[in-house]
Amino acid sequence: KPFCSAWPSAVVPQGGHVTLRCHYRRGFNIFTLYKKDGVPVPELYNRIFWNSFLISPVTPAHAGTYRCRGFHPHSPTEWSAPSNPLVIMVTGLYEKPSLSAQPGPTVRAGENVTLSCSSWSSFDMYHLSREGEAHQLRLPAVPSINGTFQADFPLGPATHRGTYRCFGSFRGSPYEWSDPSDPLLVSVTGNPSSSWPSPTEPSFKTGIARHLHAVIRYSVAIILFTTLLFFLLRRWCSKKKMLL
Repeated sequence: KPFCSAWPSAVVPQGGHVTLRCHYRRGFNIFTLYKKDGVPVPELYNRIFWNSFLISPVTPAHAGTYRCRGFHPHSPTEWSAPSNPLVIMVTGLYEKPSLSAQPGPTVRAGENVTLSCSSWSSFDMYHLSREGEAHQLRLPAVPSINGTFQADFPLGPATHRGTYRCFGSFRGSPYEWSDPSDPLLVSVTGNPSSSWPSPTEPSFKTGIARHLHAVIRYSVAIILFTTLLFFLLRRWCSKKKMLL
């Protein structure tokens, strides 16, 4: 089966552009593209594409799941298996939520940090993304005490520094997202490897100490064995002289 991808990203702002690509075996650069859910996209049906398909400008109707099938020009009736599902998310349809960090955006290595995404809009789901990564985390929104709708993303020990954003969406249109929150830079101070060594991966100093202890034990054993052997040989030689 071919592989379907989006460039520059599968998360696209409304009014922007995205190129859908179908990667197939060498010589198989002709494909058809179809949408599985959401609003149908008429320009896809009964059309053959070469290598890629540009969507511009992107509208909410383009949000959804896509697959492609490839075929060889010499065998137009023989199609490949369907590709992996490719989900296109369209952003900028609702007001942006806010993103905050607890205990704060700057934490020490090994300290837990939680990112909270909230809004006065009654979003059903929040999506958290980190700059430079393709996948997102998602959690259902729950009503908070102050009347907002919130989701808390526990990141655990703060070793993942980076810039984060979150989006909100509704259950009826899961691929149509809000504007992104303001970017939140999470900074981590200290050295995680020295402050929190892994029990399965000892630190460099610990490794040296263990190696040194092993060498000492081995050296002591050799000295004791050599001394014992010396006394045994000496005693044997003494007995032999007495017999002569």
